Amino acid sequence: MYFATLHTRFLGLKDTYSEKDLETAILIEIQRFITEFGTDFAFLARQKRIVIDGEDYKIDLLFFHRRLKRLVAIDLKLRKFRPQDKGQMELYLRWLEKHEMVEGEYQPIGLILCSGKADEHIELLMLDQGNIRVAQYLTELPPRKCFRPS
Repeated sequence: MYFATLHTRFLGLKDTYSEKDLETAILIEIQRFITEFGTDFAFLARQKRIVIDGEDYKIDLLFFHRRLKRLVAIDLKLRKFRPQDKGQMELYLRWLEKHEMVEGEYQPIGLILCSGKADEHIELLMLDQGNIRVAQYLTELPPRKCFRPS
C-alpha cells in the first residue's frame, strides 16, 4: 500500500504503520494542539464503542467543543476519501444524537481525516451543506519554500 510506505517525520511514524498507530500519533498531536489552542475542546473517548442492531462500531476519536456545544466525532482513514465514508459518519452522528446528546447541545459534527480529499466527491455529496467535513492530513512536512512569505 502506497500510504503505508511513506516516511512520516511529522507524526513520528516510520515506514509502515497501522490505523491505530496513526490514531495514536494524531491524538498526541491533537492533544498538543488543543492544549495550545485553548480549553474549549474536551477529549471524551478513543475508539468509542457503539452498538447498532447488534453490530459493533467504533468512533475513532470523540471530543466535545464547549463553545459550540457539540460533540465532535473524528474518523481516521489511511486512504483517500470514499463516498461510503459519509454514510458511516452519518450513522455515527445519528447514534450520537440519539444516545449521547443532552439538553442544550446542538447536533454533533463529524470530521473525516483522510490521506486524500477527493474534491469532486465531496462537492457531489454536498458535504459543505451538512455537519460532516473532510480534511486531508499531511504525512510529511511541506517543503520549506511553502513557508516563505510571498
